[in-house]
Amino acid sequence: MNVTQQVALVTGANRGIGRQFVLELLERGASKVYATARHPETLEFDDARVVPLRLDLLDHESVVAAASTAPDVALVVNNAGISTGTSLVTGDEAEIRREMDTHFWGTLDVIRAFSPILAANGGGAIVNVLSALSWFASPGSSAYAAAKAAEWNMTNGVRLELAAQGTFVQGVLLGAADTDLMAGYDGPKIDPRDVPRAALDGLATGAIEVVVDDWTAMVKASFQGDPAVFYAKITELLGA
Repeated sequence: MNVTQQVALVTGANRGIGRQFVLELLERGASKVYATARHPETLEFDDARVVPLRLDLLDHESVVAAASTAPDVALVVNNAGISTGTSLVTGDEAEIRREMDTHFWGTLDVIRAFSPILAANGGGAIVNVLSALSWFASPGSSAYAAAKAAEWNMTNGVRLELAAQGTFVQGVLLGAADTDLMAGYDGPKIDPRDVPRAALDGLATGAIEVVVDDWTAMVKASFQGDPAVFYAKITELLGA
């Protein structure tokens, strides 16, 4: 998919990776970008092609309203997310559910709302911003990792289901990016601009899965090995 002259929608566009997706889409010649956020008044873009739009992944009615307002979308970028830092065994169960409601159910809600629109507009594409933590867990992020793992396999599932209508579904995986979400993380971080660049380059070549950074590539490369060896290495690297 070439995004030039396409209409896109980006969730969580007020900051971080979402904001960089909007800017990169504009740079590549998108004709319109619906930039969504829970509070669209916080969006700051100096470009007439940007249309601010309210969308809250935990509010089904806002998802339905956004789909009604944006019937011309050909590309949906599911970027919005949270990180509560909750543990699965001892953490607040409400926060664990909020992680799953956001990353799995909320993202799926957007896909279900916009898939008929994409079909009507020729198929289009969906990009789901995932995480290296879709493939492993670490202390302090186990609820997030479980939710992202669910979102990763949901991405695979909807890819198969939407293929018949011509909708391309891509998963984008990365470690830590230098965003507000990762402000408390002391390890190496990539430039958030690298994420949309890699994702949109992948769309152009038909890549269903994009691994953005070396950390995530290392995690993926470990799949065929003994998980005990992998987790010993991860523990050492993270100092956990």
